[in-house]
Order: sequence, then C-alpha cells, then structure tokens
Amino acid sequence: MSKKNVLIAQSGGPTVAINASLAGVIEGVLNSDEYDTVYGSIYGILGILQNNLMNLNERFLENDHFLDNLKVSPAMYLGSCRYKLPDYEDDDATYTFIFSQFKKYNIGAFFYIGGNDSMDTVLKLSHYGEQIGSNIRIIGIPKTIDNDLCVTDHTPGFGSAAKYVATSVLEVAHDTYIYSVPSVTILEIMGRDAGWLTAASALARNEYNTAPHLIYLPEAVFNKDRFVADVKAQLARRNNVIIAVSEGIRDEKGRYVSASTAKNDQFGHSQLSGTGKCLEYIIKEEINVKCRSIEINVLQRAAGHCSSLTDLNEAAALGKQAVIEASKGNTKCMMTLKRISDSPYKCEIEYADIDNIANEAKSVPREWINEAGNDITPALFKYLAPLISGEPTIQYKNGLPVYLPVDHLDTEG
Repeated sequence: MSKKNVLIAQSGGPTVAINASLAGVIEGVLNSDEYDTVYGSIYGILGILQNNLMNLNERFLENDHFLDNLKVSPAMYLGSCRYKLPDYEDDDATYTFIFSQFKKYNIGAFFYIGGNDSMDTVLKLSHYGEQIGSNIRIIGIPKTIDNDLCVTDHTPGFGSAAKYVATSVLEVAHDTYIYSVPSVTILEIMGRDAGWLTAASALARNEYNTAPHLIYLPEAVFNKDRFVADVKAQLARRNNVIIAVSEGIRDEKGRYVSASTAKNDQFGHSQLSGTGKCLEYIIKEEINVKCRSIEINVLQRAAGHCSSLTDLNEAAALGKQAVIEASKGNTKCMMTLKRISDSPYKCEIEYADIDNIANEAKSVPREWINEAGNDITPALFKYLAPLISGEPTIQYKNGLPVYLPVDHLDTEG
C-alpha cells in the first residue's frame, strides 16, 4: 500500500512556539512508515480553499538546518487566518471542496495548529468527515498565548509569552525604581476573557522586587472604588506602584472597562484596547499622582528572543506525537498536556475528543485569585513557574536574532 500524505495549517494569533509544533509534525512524518509528503497550507484553511499549498519536504531537503531554525522562529511560517467555516448543514460547498483537495493531494491526515477558533474548524471538519464516511484523520494541535483551551494543562505559546510579560515587568520595575517621585505604572496585558497571561506577571517577583504590586484579572469583578483604594494603600507603602491588568477586566454588570471602544470580530469576540489608559485617567483624576500606562500588545506574542525552552520542546513534542496518533487511527481530537508533577516539573502527552474542547474556554480558577481580587495565590504561582524555564540557543547576525525567512508569504497583500 502506498503511503498517504499529510496536510498541516496554522491559524489564529501568532506565538513563539507554533512553528515548533509545525517542526514536530514534519519530523514525525519524516520518521513515519505511514506518511510521505507534508504539505503546508498557506494562510490557514484559506490555503486549501485557494489551492495555495507548499511542499515542506522540499524545504527540509533544501536546508540542513530547516527544522532547527523553524523551532526557534516566532509566529507562523505558513501564515495565518481568522476564517470561520460555515455550518455544513447550512452550506456544505466549502466542505465538499476541502475534502476534494484532500483527495487530490492524497491526504491521510490533516493537522490544524491553533487556539479556540481553530479547534472549531477541527470540530466542523471532523463531524463532516464522519458524516461522509471519510477515513482522513483530523487532529488539532493547541497553541495560544491566552492559555484558555480546555482539557490541556496549558497551551504551547503561553509559556514564552508569560516569560516575556514577566521579564517586561521586571525591567519596568528597574526603570521605575530609580525615581523618588511617587508614581503609578500600569501594564495592560492581553487576555479578553482569561487572565492567565496577566497572572504570569507575578513571576517577575524575586528577592528584591515585589512588583507587580496589584494584579487584576477578568475572572474577578473589577470595582473602580476598590481599585482607587488599592492604589492609595500601595502608595502609602511605596513611592512607585506597578499594576498588571488584563485587557478584559469587567465591572459588576459584566461590562468591559474599555467597553466604550470595543468592537467585535467575525467570531463575535470583543476587540479590546484602552483598558490601561482608562485606569490611568481614573488614577490621575482620583489620586492626582504621576501615572503612565503601557500596552504591551502584540509584543508579547512573538518575542522569540525571550522564548521558553520548555515551551518550545513541548510544542515540538505535541506535533510529533500528533503524527503518531494519526497513524494509529485516532481522529476528531486535540493533543493535550497532562501535568504529572510540579517539582520536578513533568508533563505527559495525551489527546482528547474535540467535542469537549472546541468553543469552550478555560478561565483562571477563582480560588487561584486572592479574596480581594487584586493578586494571585501561591498555587497559581506554582502552576506558572515551570512553564517559563530554559532558554533555546538562538543564532544572531549583525546583532539581531536569525529566524527562518518568510519571504514566501505575500507581504504586499
């Protein structure tokens, strides 16, 4: 029997580790007796619809260091998209074409690397494949800096983003502490509905640094008056107060602090910005102290120079294991990480039914946030700490990190 081929795509927002998962899949196929060629779909699922595929075996043969460079390169080598598949019960034309593409390229397994919205695509393709009796294995490989995918202990990409956030907070502390003038610095961190990444700011605390002094997550109700009281209490203890806040914090009525400027994307998610600036205005008005807000924004998503080796290794291992699971016949699932111990830190790779993951979100447990709602507990710190461990070897040229070129992507639009 001739070998089948594999198709892989990346979707959603970029992370430091998503290319490591891609490298893991390629490596898994190269070592497989089941599969032959790896095709990459350019710009996520859109590449299949537009017949824009890349032969990744050829890229590997052209460059002896391709996989090593790919593992440490941030963002998506194949490009991304935010495309929502229609319900096949309403319109199956898109699905008919996708599965005809699978047949055209002799695809035996399709892997989609992404977050919540990407797992929705895995779910829909899996159900449609089931309905038509397809034997193509469809598997999701997790990634998201938000760390909000269910079932898995954590998501690749989160550890590196957490490391960047904690590093940034520590460096902001060094910048701020040099002045004796009372001040408040607010760092706005990504997290529309889950505060995992903002919680990771606590990892900046060490034997001499207590910042961030206040942490606000979406999982705890935000109250303006309590916030002002919190800041005043901190200013009574120290000159410089540093605050970490999720972009998605909400008031008692469930309204985003930045609701006046929020818009929805095509998945119905609020596109938030300005939370830090809103809090800055509150402090200036209520306390009349020097205050600045810093929106870290996209910088936390693809900071390859500040990546976590643990994160990259786990991402690659998930990709490699996904190929093994597909060759065993497993499908309609997402690869997961199961934590075995914190010290020494150890995770095992498993997989779970996509029905229990897609369109669900994992929040920070309320018991991992202090009663006042302005800090995290030691249990959450213990959960976070191992994920930022280790540093990969990154080559530098002319003072800048060397990443795999992405000149095959249409940068001119």
